[in-house]
Amino acid sequence: MPNLWKETKKYEREYLVQKSEELGVTPFYAILLLNRGIDSKEKVKNFFLPSLTDLHDPFLMKDMDLAVNRIDQALNSNHKIWIYGDYDVDGTTSVALMFSFLRQFFTELEYYIPDRETEGYGLSNKAVELAIKQKVDLIITLDCGIRSVDLVKKGQQNGVDFIICDHHEVGSTTPNAIAVLDAKQDDCNYPFNELSACGVGFKLVQALCSFWGHPEEMAYDCLDMVAVSIASDLVPITGENRTLAHFGLQKLATNPTQGLKKIMDLFMKDRVIDITNVVFMIGPRINAAGRLASAKSAVKLLLADSDFDAGKFANDLNKYNVERRALDSTITDEALQLIREDQEYDNKKTTLVYQPHWHKGVVGIVASRLMEHHYKPTIVLTKSGDKIVGSARSIETFDIHDALTHCSEYLEQFGGHKFAAGMSLKPENLDAFRLAFETQASSLTEDDLTRKLLYETELKLSAVKEKLYENLQKFGPFGPNNMRPVFRSNNVFDTGGLRTMGAGSKHLKLNIVSSNSDKAIGATAFGFGHLYQSLKKGKRFDVLYTIEENNYKGNSTLELMVKDILVRD
Repeated sequence: MPNLWKETKKYEREYLVQKSEELGVTPFYAILLLNRGIDSKEKVKNFFLPSLTDLHDPFLMKDMDLAVNRIDQALNSNHKIWIYGDYDVDGTTSVALMFSFLRQFFTELEYYIPDRETEGYGLSNKAVELAIKQKVDLIITLDCGIRSVDLVKKGQQNGVDFIICDHHEVGSTTPNAIAVLDAKQDDCNYPFNELSACGVGFKLVQALCSFWGHPEEMAYDCLDMVAVSIASDLVPITGENRTLAHFGLQKLATNPTQGLKKIMDLFMKDRVIDITNVVFMIGPRINAAGRLASAKSAVKLLLADSDFDAGKFANDLNKYNVERRALDSTITDEALQLIREDQEYDNKKTTLVYQPHWHKGVVGIVASRLMEHHYKPTIVLTKSGDKIVGSARSIETFDIHDALTHCSEYLEQFGGHKFAAGMSLKPENLDAFRLAFETQASSLTEDDLTRKLLYETELKLSAVKEKLYENLQKFGPFGPNNMRPVFRSNNVFDTGGLRTMGAGSKHLKLNIVSSNSDKAIGATAFGFGHLYQSLKKGKRFDVLYTIEENNYKGNSTLELMVKDILVRD
């Protein structure tokens, strides 16, 4: 089914002219600002000139005072502390951030990352029992714990206190911990509830600096890790996240921690330090450790003090990532084959595929890949021990976490948010769960199952110039809820530079214009190789694209990164 193109919002001309005058910009830039909720001069100032003074008081977060007091008590009593985190980028950056800060004050301090294969996501029974055995006084969880009611109770009853730092959806019951830091709690009045888990950890560090009388710059020392978590966990780049990402990217570019510097030296030498390159170059390598080996390697990289150690861990992570990419490709192909063999698939509203031999570490990536091919709520499952485990990804109009809540009678464990989740179940419940999940999606319409591609406004190709690109860059950092602007140009054609590229000729390179008098502009269209013959015949087409800068051998040129093509009859 072809994608549906939609203008983000239509504005009456009179209103647009009025807002342009109010904001002091042209109608074109007024559209971009209004689409982002920037509708006053004050908001324009805050948007283009973010400041660390914009950050909220950490003590506005529910239980922050309790968390700080308990950590202060631990300092005064020389308590033994564990920093416990998930094995993905957000979890490992959270652990590294908290550990690097607290090790300046504590000697009895360790970190614990659960094994994906033997323990699974979140706080594990194995870890709690070990903590009890080793007489740990306090566990600070990051990126997990909000649903670990029974395990927190077990630990508390055996002398282990908990501080929960999480950003996932809260269940019907909150763990009875010393403090629960999660702005998604109904009774939490913190002004922003879309922080990454590393962002929550940063707020705790901020609060501790304030409480202990240390300069706030101590907290800012770890903003590069916060930026990596924000980018990789795909949280909205709005509000406080935008400020944290802005200054975190600056630190990445000028004074990164040793481990992150080594990754960038190896793989990003000539690349701009922006959200996109963090997502595609840094994030996958940190993630690969937890997917294929132990996420402790990622934490060791982030905590490395020497160039030698950082280099070793960076190379290890890159090897894991190469292996991860091969697994990802193989399993995606197998999953797509299962879908092709399912004669009822076209009548289904969901995708659910299962093979016991698939690698547990990449099923989440595969679920995302399947969503690119078939725009349906998607679950990819595999076998782990005596359980079936998996990851879910969802479409814009379907809350996957809510759906799993309604299927929970068939699940052993689940957690996540609206667009992504993880779960485990007993093999004997698979068929019932499959049916229940499909039932939850039964009300989805054809419109729901059609991918919507939003664009800001129509643009003449002749307007694509360096000054426009420079101005658009000021709208960054880009990411969810503040995506790089997408434009539409109609009735364009290739000037004759059309060629295919990549394995299997899957991609296109073009030189396009909207009239014979225009100067051609280069364009790259990933995944559109199937249109080669049509476009080669000189057919005109409409195109959606972002404007990018291509740096090659010291030369910079503007090019279009194509999002979709609609060939005209």
